[in-house]
Amino acid sequence: MSKEPRHYTGDKDIQVIIGTLLRTGVYTSLGIVLLGGIIFMVSHARQPVDYSIFRAQGPRLASIGGILRGVLTLDGMAVIQFGILLLIFTPIARVVFSIFSFLIERDYLYVAIGLLILTIIGISMNGGFTH
Repeated sequence: MSKEPRHYTGDKDIQVIIGTLLRTGVYTSLGIVLLGGIIFMVSHARQPVDYSIFRAQGPRLASIGGILRGVLTLDGMAVIQFGILLLIFTPIARVVFSIFSFLIERDYLYVAIGLLILTIIGISMNGGFTH
């Protein structure tokens, strides 16, 4: 009867995974924003610039659904917005991963703290508390 050694995920492994997650998220969002900037510059290369009038983007890129529809049509501004969204969601993914790692370690106090942080982020992203 042979006993195979079990590999338990230690703190060092979790730190490496979280660091890789953050680094990958930042570099991926950087690449997407750069690609969106190139698409935007190419599609608006011959358009004259008028700085005397400010024109807001409107509701087209104000929701995640609108951004995703714009990405599917290769709209430069939507691709840039998608890269920024990815940059915002990178630390949120870190919190989610930390919650799961604390669950594996059975450290329920930190699971509760992580869920509280995730709840605060969710409330803040949905407009916060209104008066």
